[in-house]
Amino acid sequence: MKRARKTTRVPIGIHVHNDGDLAVANSVTAVEHGATQIQGTINGYGERCGNANLISIIPVLQLKLKLKVLPQKSLKQLTELSHYVAEVCNMPIENNQPFTGQSAFAHKGGVHVNAMLKNSKTYEHINPAVVGNRTRFLVSELSGKSNVFLKAKELDIDLDQNAPHTRAILQKVRELENQGYQFEAAEASFELLMKKELGKYKKFFEVKNAVISNEIIGGKNPTVGATVKIAVKGKEKEATEIGNGPVDALYKALHKVLISFYPVVEEIHLTDYKVRVVDSQAGTGAKVRVFIQFQHETESWSTVGVSENIIEASWQALVEAVEYKLLKN
Repeated sequence: MKRARKTTRVPIGIHVHNDGDLAVANSVTAVEHGATQIQGTINGYGERCGNANLISIIPVLQLKLKLKVLPQKSLKQLTELSHYVAEVCNMPIENNQPFTGQSAFAHKGGVHVNAMLKNSKTYEHINPAVVGNRTRFLVSELSGKSNVFLKAKELDIDLDQNAPHTRAILQKVRELENQGYQFEAAEASFELLMKKELGKYKKFFEVKNAVISNEIIGGKNPTVGATVKIAVKGKEKEATEIGNGPVDALYKALHKVLISFYPVVEEIHLTDYKVRVVDSQAGTGAKVRVFIQFQHETESWSTVGVSENIIEASWQALVEAVEYKLLKN
């Protein structure tokens, strides 16, 4: 940049790739040395290792270097933009993406959270609302009562930090995590757990039956059939669907049978599915933990299921994901 500025008087721009994981750093440094244009992409999407990530560059220039890049109201839409482009590109948004990722302002450990209660600047380098993000308090076996209390506050649930309910919720979390559950990556499951413990949970449907059948493995087009029967306010309905796997078939059948009762279900869709082995020493009989992420417009949420049976764990997470959306509606 210094050499370029010495040899030309025209405005200078910068276009770099992320092959060395330095695209953002190089772009910011270029501005510090006279560049007035930056080329990049939303979320850093691009060939090889990607391009310079504008979602990081914009707030760094505006909030750290105090340069005027966007109007304040536009800066607040940065998180929405990041998630919208990811959705259009059918790419899962990285939780650890700076500024706009779900984990960018997430807090878990008891001492950590206690410090946040006293002064948010101890662990947050900016106010997350400035870029349209929010503070998140995660709950796990490492949590103290502060986590549960703050999580309730985040969800607009009135809860006393010293109330028996708070201790009961924390005890329930610890019991479930001993069984293999994890809630820091499944906030929707935790919200449902909390509302059940507080008597604020509403059951929207009852699963009467869920059956996997006609499983054909091998060949060019392996398929699975699934039948799901549910009851809503005494009315029963059944649907059968075929999918490219048992989880796909189960979701399609559940989706189909619920739409007539709850039309909003038609607008949600599964965006991510992860399986983790909980106790690998047990071999093929090990428990598995399934995380499922759903999307509705710019809103996304995750649930968790645990079982020795991968289909059962997936079914738990699927049902909770739909229940969560109906409860929020």
